[in-house]
Amino acid sequence: MAKATTIKIKLLSTADTGYFYTAKKNTRTMTDKLTKRKYDPVAKKHVEFKEAKIK
Repeated sequence: MAKATTIKIKLLSTADTGYFYTAKKNTRTMTDKLTKRKYDPVAKKHVEFKEAKIK
């Protein structure tokens, strides 16, 4: 069986609120860690979200 090209990742808030988004990432084209600026409803502002593993 072949290895999957996309994996599920967790985008964890850097505001330490515990809020996270889930996303898919293509491991062949995106080899570095993913960071996105998205809305955190707990902090009520846009913050940086960094990639973490889904347990």
